[in-house]
Amino acid sequence: MLKFTAEHEWLQIDGDVATVGITAHAAEQLGDLVFVELPDVGSSFDKGADAATVESVKAASEVYCPLDGEITEINEAITADPSLVNSDPQGAGWFFKLKLKNLADVDGLLDESAYKELIA
Repeated sequence: MLKFTAEHEWLQIDGDVATVGITAHAAEQLGDLVFVELPDVGSSFDKGADAATVESVKAASEVYCPLDGEITEINEAITADPSLVNSDPQGAGWFFKLKLKNLADVDGLLDESAYKELIA
């Protein structure tokens, strides 16, 4: 199940774990990424907390934790090569995996059509 936030994160939900990244729209708006800082595995975040940082040639921006949970895995590949986020934001450019504290919170996120309407 694919969900989105108004802050331009996407979540691929698999059981009670969400793979999280930034949307193609966000990657396009940021421009070419030159640096990505990811959270530590085992860190817990509340919804809306700053979980990661991206820097592009244009600006630095925060990536927010879309739901309450604990980081179970990070994508080291994007710290070594931030351009993966630009070239494949909703694939190889994922940021982290989040074990969700409350799976029901997913219902409050946007579906793909609602997200497309938001960015239109």
